Parts: sequence; structure tokens; C-alpha cells
Amino acid sequence: MANLEELKQFKNIHMIGIGGISMSGIAEILNFWGFHVTGSDSTPSENTEKLIRTGIPVTIGHNLSDVMKADVIVYSAAVKQDDIELVKANELHIPVIDRGTFLGKITKAFHNTICISGTHGKTTTTSMVSLCFLEAHKDPSIQVGAYLKPIAGNYRVGASEHFIIEACEYVESYLKLFPKAEIILNIDNDHLDYFGSFENIVASFRKYVRLLPEDGLLIINCDDPNCKLIAKDANCKTVTYGIENENANFIARNITFNKNGFACFDVYYNNYFYKTIELSVPGKHNILNALACIAVCHEYGIEKEDIKNALLTYTGAHRRFEYVGSFNQGVSVYDDYGHHPTEILATGEALKQKHYRQSWVVFQPHTYSRTQMLLDDFAKALLNFDHVIVTDIYAAREDNIYGISALDLVNKLNTVYHKNAIHISDFNEIVKYLKDYTIKDDIVLTLGAGTITEVGPMLVTDP
Repeated sequence: MANLEELKQFKNIHMIGIGGISMSGIAEILNFWGFHVTGSDSTPSENTEKLIRTGIPVTIGHNLSDVMKADVIVYSAAVKQDDIELVKANELHIPVIDRGTFLGKITKAFHNTICISGTHGKTTTTSMVSLCFLEAHKDPSIQVGAYLKPIAGNYRVGASEHFIIEACEYVESYLKLFPKAEIILNIDNDHLDYFGSFENIVASFRKYVRLLPEDGLLIINCDDPNCKLIAKDANCKTVTYGIENENANFIARNITFNKNGFACFDVYYNNYFYKTIELSVPGKHNILNALACIAVCHEYGIEKEDIKNALLTYTGAHRRFEYVGSFNQGVSVYDDYGHHPTEILATGEALKQKHYRQSWVVFQPHTYSRTQMLLDDFAKALLNFDHVIVTDIYAAREDNIYGISALDLVNKLNTVYHKNAIHISDFNEIVKYLKDYTIKDDIVLTLGAGTITEVGPMLVTDP
């Protein structure tokens, strides 16, 4: 059971930006533990509606009254320092804590916090590990960055000392956590608006590894040279996994794919046969995610059969190559959160394992800075699809100080790579275009971390 002594100093907790995927999960965990939680957010969402249904008061807009009653204010990274609730809290000398720091206090309350990090695959691997711990009746607490069907949400509160959590490197919030075990899946060029250079990203992960205690555990991807590099900074037990690196502790061999693109493979542990594993999610990248999961579960004493059963039942988290439905008498629609070139490449490779006539991707670039810095990489990644539609850049937290637009990506695809890409801004026009030109056995994939997820249901449900 979690040790809540440090948190008990806060009876009334007000959360600004409570609708965020991590903030909403924290709010519900605190509410479950008996704290009085209130919150505010700039826009209504499924998360805010769910919080209200569970009895947490949420204001759309601002609520200075709740601020004045609070013992502490917790705010998300999206909240600016001139937010009127933050200003009021500072005027009244009410303690103000950012989301990452407060989440760190929650992880400190658990004896075994297992942090899953890396540039890609965090949500999937966190989900896989969570299901294995549930299958083994270890009663974990869980926080994952997407809706996970088996727990009917993005969080779960258990009675054990295990807390399985998705740990994000953006603004180095993961450095505020208290991990007992870490999985590092990969280290790639992302969030350069914050880190500035790839060298700074690697240096940050070095600091993250050093958070582990001597009796801790590091699970590392041996196929990723940067992961291998930072493993040297660990002062605890290190376990490796991989597909390409034969020296890894856990390795996948005899890999095959079925018509859905789902893998079956033999796992070897220290060169001895361990277990044959079947997945219900597509792509080679998910073999690596599964190996990471298997490695940590093995170290925590979970039986091989429980691991096998849990991985077979895992059909994906929300927006991770998620099947939406079909239209036009047999055109399948999938939705994926991928918003980095490496993720798009992995999704494209996974798609190739499926049986279909032609592929149509509808891509919404995410943030101006990422689009500008990785423009050529995005273009190359999109070449794997037969037809490419690019819609406007989703701004997220940014203003367009970069002078970049979706047309820059379309022009690069057309002029440099001779790909027939088109730009369509309006979602209704995208739906009409796809209904006019797709035919039976085609696959449509909506791709991006923003509002592009709305297009799939429009395709499937529109008359």
C-alpha cells in the first residue's frame, strides 16, 4: 500500500489543467485516496466529463473560489505563469507545484515505482506491463498516457506497492520521479524545442538513469546504440533486450507475422529458450516493446504463462494503430497517435504486414517546431504509403514563429520525392475525398497527436 504521509499535508488540492491525460489520472488517484480535489480547464473534454461523473468538481474557465480554499495548487505544463488562478495562488502564498513534481511525490509513496520511458512506445509498453501485473494478481496502481480498455481509463489504484507509470522526457519531468525500475525503450531526436540538441537529450537520459537506487533495475534496448551508451551510468542491475543484438539477455527469434500483421516469436533468455509469444498488435516495433515488458516482468517474478496470456489479450491502447471501423463496403479505418518520423516509419512497416489493396494516410503534423526541424524526415517517412493527404499543422502549445506550414511538407513530397501528396485543410473535405476515391480492401490511416482522430469516426458514421 502507498505511504501517503507526505501527501497528507494537503487536504484540499486544486488542479489547473485538470483535463490533461496525466492530470486527470492524478486527480482520480487523489480522489480515490480520499483527498478533496477540485479543478479547472480551458476547454471541456471526455476527461473533464468523466471527472465530474466521479464527483470531482471541474470548472471550465477559472474558479478563484476553489483556489482560495486549496492547500496546494497543482498545474500542468500547458498552463502559463500569468494564468489568473496561478497569480491568485501566489498572491495568497498558497503552495504551487507543477504536475511533474507532484507526480514525483506520488511515485515516492510507492516502494516499487516502475517507470517506462523512451522517445517512442511508452504507452504501449506501459499497457503491456500493466496487463501482465494484473494477470499475475499483483494488484498494481497504474498511470498510462491513453485510455486502456482493461482498466476502463488511463489509471488504476491498487493496494500493492507497485506503481507502473509512463514517464515522459519532455521538459525533463521524468527527472522528478522516484523510480525503483526503469525501462528505456529508445532515444531519438524529439522535443528539440526544449532540448535544443540531440546531445542534450542523451545527457538528460543519463541523469534519469542515475535516479535508480543501487537495488534498482534498468531494462534497456540493446538494439539502440544510445541506450547502450547510457546503460554505463546505471549503478544497479541492468537487463538488456533486442532483436538484432545477439548479446542481449532477452532476444526474439523465429519471427513470423499473420495476415493482420501480428507477430509470433520465440523468446530466448541468456541464449536458452524462454517462451513462444503471440501478439495481438501489429508491427516489428511491438516485438521490441513486448521484450521490454517480458524482461521487467521476469525480474519481478511473474510467471511465463501469465506474461504470454496477458500479451496475447493486449489489443492496443487508444489511438495506437486502433481499428475505428469501415466504410465504402470494405475500406478499413485505423487511427494512430504517431507524430514523429520514427513512429510513422514503424507504423508504415506494421501496415505492410497487413493484407490490403492500397493505403491512404491522412497526416496532421504536430507542432510547428517539430515540423520545421524534421521536415525532410517526415517526408521520407510518409513515402511508405500509397496515397498521402496532409492537413494543417496542429499548433498544440506553440505559436507559428517558424514560418512553416503543411504546404511545405506537401511541396517537399511532390518536388523532391515525386510523391503525389495533397493538402486538404477541412476535415469534411477529407472525408468526402476519401469516400470518393477509396475502394474495397483499401486501408485508411489517420495519423497524428492532435484533432485528426476526429476524421475516422466521421468516415465510419457519416451516411
